[in-house]
Parts: sequence; C-alpha cells; structure tokens
Amino acid sequence: MRNRFTACLLPSMLLAATAFGADWTQFRGNNGLGKSDETGLPTKWSDNENVAWSIELPGPGASSPIVLGDHVYVTCYSGYGLESDKGDQKNLRRHLLCYSRKNGETVWHKEFEPKLDEHKYQGEGSYHGYAASTPITDGQRLYVFFGKSGVYCFDLDGQQLWHSSVGDGINGWGSGCSPILYKNTLIVNASVESSSLVALDIDSGAEVWQTKDILASWNTPLLYTLANGRTELAVSIEPRLLGIDPNNGEKLWDADGIHRYVCPSVVAHDGIVYAIGGGHTSLAVHGGGQGDVTESHSVWHTSKGSNVSSPIYHEGYLHWASGGIVYCQDAKTGEFVYQQRLKPESGPIWASPALADGKLYYPSQHNGVFVVAANPQYKLLAHNTFENDNSRTNASPAISNGQIFLRTDSKLYCIE
Repeated sequence: MRNRFTACLLPSMLLAATAFGADWTQFRGNNGLGKSDETGLPTKWSDNENVAWSIELPGPGASSPIVLGDHVYVTCYSGYGLESDKGDQKNLRRHLLCYSRKNGETVWHKEFEPKLDEHKYQGEGSYHGYAASTPITDGQRLYVFFGKSGVYCFDLDGQQLWHSSVGDGINGWGSGCSPILYKNTLIVNASVESSSLVALDIDSGAEVWQTKDILASWNTPLLYTLANGRTELAVSIEPRLLGIDPNNGEKLWDADGIHRYVCPSVVAHDGIVYAIGGGHTSLAVHGGGQGDVTESHSVWHTSKGSNVSSPIYHEGYLHWASGGIVYCQDAKTGEFVYQQRLKPESGPIWASPALADGKLYYPSQHNGVFVVAANPQYKLLAHNTFENDNSRTNASPAISNGQIFLRTDSKLYCIE
C-alpha cells in the first residue's frame, strides 16, 4: 500500500494511469477514456461460464464499479424509486459498498440518508435513479458524489473524513456526473445542483474555485494535456463545448457544441477534443484556443450522435453506440466507416463502452453485453447474457488485472 500512498503525492493526478497500474480508479478508467491495456480478457461469459463470483446488491444504480488493489467499490440506492415499489422518498437510502475482489465478500458498507426533496422517480425506463455518479479514489481516499446530498470523502477503511455541498438544485433527469481528481482538488460537474463546476480541496472539502454557467450538462469532465504541456479540462454543456483551466476554473475557450441531451462525456487525443450528443451531433475541436474558437479550431461537425453513451477513441477511430446501432467514425474527418444495428436487437444502450484486448464491450440495458472487434471493420465477437438476471444495466464495465467487473441493478459480477 505504501506505493499507492506515494503516488498520491505526485504533482498531478494525470499520472494516475502509471501510478495505479492495472487498477480502475474512476469513471471510464484512470484517464477517463474508457480504455485499458489489459490483454487476455474473456470474450464470452454466461451464468455458468467465466464468472468468478457474483453478489446481490442492496439496490439498483447507474454508477460504475471502481477497483483499487484487492477491493471493488460501488454505490446503490434503496427504499424508494424501485421498479416494484416507488414508495415514499423519506425511505430513500444511498449505499457505498466495499467488496473483496477475491470472492465478492462485503468488506464494509455505508448507508446515507438523502437531503430531501429529491427529484421524483417516474419510471424505470425514464430516469437513472439515485446512485448514478461513479466514485473515484486517489489510492488513499475515496470520494463519492450524491447530487444535492453532497460530496463525501472516506478513507479506505470507510471512515468519513469530510462532507461538502455543491448546491441544492434537482432535475427530473437526476444527477449523474462523476467527480475527477486534479492535483490537490476534486472537480465536480454540479450543473444540476448549482449550474457550476466546483473544485474542492481533497484534504478538507473546502471550495477552491467555482465556474458558473455550466448549463444542462450531465457529462463527466475530462483532463487532457496539450503538446506544450498545458493541461486543460473539457466539458460539454448546452449548447457549447468548453475548455477550462483546471488550476483556477477560468474559461479558456468555447465552441459550438451539443444543443440537446448533453450526456456523453468527451474524449481527447493529440490535443483534439471529440464530443457527441443528442440532437444528432458529433464534432471535433482543437484544444488550446482562446475565446470563441468555433471558426478557428473546429475540425469537423456531423449530424449523428448519441443521447447518453460516451465514445471511445482507438487508433484513429471513434466508436460509440446509439439506439441499438454501433458506429465507427474516422477521427480525422468525421466520416462514418460503419454504422451497424446490433443483432440480436440490443434495445437502449445508456452505458458507456469499455475497450481492452482489441475488444469493445457494449452493455445494453436489458439484453446483455455485446462484444465487438475494435477495428474499422464491424465484427460481433460475442453476445453475453445472464439468464438469471434481466435487471437493467446502465453502468460501464471496470477492467482490472484480467478481470471485468460488471454491475446490473441487481448484482455485481467478476468476470475472468
């Protein structure tokens, strides 16, 4: 554990991928891009094949699991907004659980009362629920965001260190952005709660800076580094794509972006930021600009996009899913190399895919995980379902040390 504590002292959390090795420490992996260098991962699984263990969860959630060393962390909710019992909001509880990655046994379990009133739950197919934000760890602490109920910091034994509010707002679609780490700050997209981006000190939870006018945004921000060494933060809001200085929250640049359903997180490669969203939009913009860079820094703009699921950049191509169709897009030109409807029918795909071992893992809501070859020629490698679990899946997979961790509304699975 000493090496992980040492990693926390490095000057930038951008080094997390090196410091943590094969751990999966935040939403979409250590760099937020949904990619892993792991090899030898399973392509196929079922109830009785390639499943090391599975564990019943105390409730549903759209958050993804994260992995640090021997432990897996995940959030859930219970008591209200369940498919079988909408119930009374006063009974709503949120949960943070730590499981052993060896056998799925519960190491510790924290339960939280919400700050009410919360948004009303109006149907399993309509809303994300009350545990949509993925935790993040720096190897020494664990950080969890529960919307208007605030941000919590724990040590790895589950002892609470601090609790901070980032606003009291609610929205019918709920709160779903996950926090990220940069240097000594935890950065939270609190668009729903306070129409702002908020940086909190990791030691105390005190506010370090706040950026206003972060409007109608349900995506997790991304940190990326330019060729000149400058680090920028990109976040998609309605209707602009923003570049922000993560040291102080200053808005550096903005460009015409996604005009509705601003849910997918952006990705970046070689200083170019790629964004997709609802309203049939995908686009690419050079980072590093100043002011309105729509004309000067735009690379391409197309009329296809995804309402919820985020893209992956891989070897010059963007891969993403929308409406049961998977897309492969040339990252240089925006031209679509293929757009293929999944067979059998996938139904809605809200989870963001993960890439490893030359394979793209696309979890659908109710029809299993589709495994597609990560190349410009479409090839379905496997379609994996659990006969004993047809509960909703809105969470992205976590990949660590030859294992895939997948959560549904009912269970957490370790696949190897």
